[in-house]
Amino acid sequence: MLYKNPVPRVVAINDLSGLGRVALMVAIPILSTMGIQVNPLPSALLSASTNFKRFKMLDLTDQMVAFIQHWKQENLVFDSIYTGFLGNERQIEIVIDFINHYRSDDQLVVIDPVLGDGGKAYSTMTKGMIEGMKELISHADLITPNVTETCLLLDEEYKTNFTLEIIKDFAFRLSEKGPDTVIITGINNIDRSDTTSVIAYTKKDKHFWKVSCAYIPEDYPGTGDIFTSVITGSLLQGDTLPIALDRAVNFTSMAVRTTYGRDYDVNEGVMLEKVLDTLKAPVTVSAYEII
Repeated sequence: MLYKNPVPRVVAINDLSGLGRVALMVAIPILSTMGIQVNPLPSALLSASTNFKRFKMLDLTDQMVAFIQHWKQENLVFDSIYTGFLGNERQIEIVIDFINHYRSDDQLVVIDPVLGDGGKAYSTMTKGMIEGMKELISHADLITPNVTETCLLLDEEYKTNFTLEIIKDFAFRLSEKGPDTVIITGINNIDRSDTTSVIAYTKKDKHFWKVSCAYIPEDYPGTGDIFTSVITGSLLQGDTLPIALDRAVNFTSMAVRTTYGRDYDVNEGVMLEKVLDTLKAPVTVSAYEII
C-alpha cells in the first residue's frame, strides 16, 4: 500500500532570497497558510532578490543533487512538485530527473517557466535555458507562463496588444507540448486598459477560462510566484481550476492594492504578511468567465 501523507506535501524548487518577497520566500508562507507542507529545494541562495543592485548569489546545483539523493533514501512521497527559478541548464536536467523519479498518477506537477518579463528574457536566460525549459514543461500537469515567457516558449514575437483569440491560440499550442492545463498571466486587455487578465486552457475538457482584475500602475517582484503558489495550494485543497484562478487573481490583486501607495521600496515585493490570513477565508465571490 502506498504511503499517504496526512498533510499534502509539496516540494518547492526555487531560489531563496534573504531580502525580497519572491520565490521560496512567498511560496513557503502561502502554501503553509493553506495547510500544505512545503519541502523547499533551493536552486540558489541570494542575499537579496535580483531586483536589488549588488546582490550576492550562491549557486546550489551540486547541493540540489545531494538533497535529492537524501530524500530518495528517506522514501519521501510528494503530492505535488512545484518549480520556479532555475539557474542553469544542469538544474533543468536535475529537475526533469526528479519529476520522472517521483511521478505518480495522482500527483500535481506545476511548472512556472521563469524566463523573462516585459518582452525580454532575463539576463541569465540563454538560448540553451529557453530550449531546456521547453523540454521541462512537457513534464508538467500545469504551467503558468506570463506573456513574455509564452512568446519565448513558442518562438513568437512579443507584443503588448495580443488579441484574445491569439492568446487562446498560444494557450492551446502550449498545451500541445505536454501540460494538460496552461495559465497565461499578465495579459493586457485591449478593450479595457484599466484591467489585466489571466487566461487558462484545459486540454482534457477543451475549456478556456478568464479572470480579470483592476490594473495597478506598479511593478512588484514576486507577484508571479504568489499567483502560482495560490493556484498550487487551491488545487491541492480540492478547488476546481476556475475557483483556483479566482482565488489566485484576487489574492495577488489584494496584496498589490494593500501595498500600493505606501512610502516603500517596491523591490521588496508586496506586503504579503498583511493579507496572508485571507487565504483561510471561504470562497464567497467568483468572477471567472468561460470564453
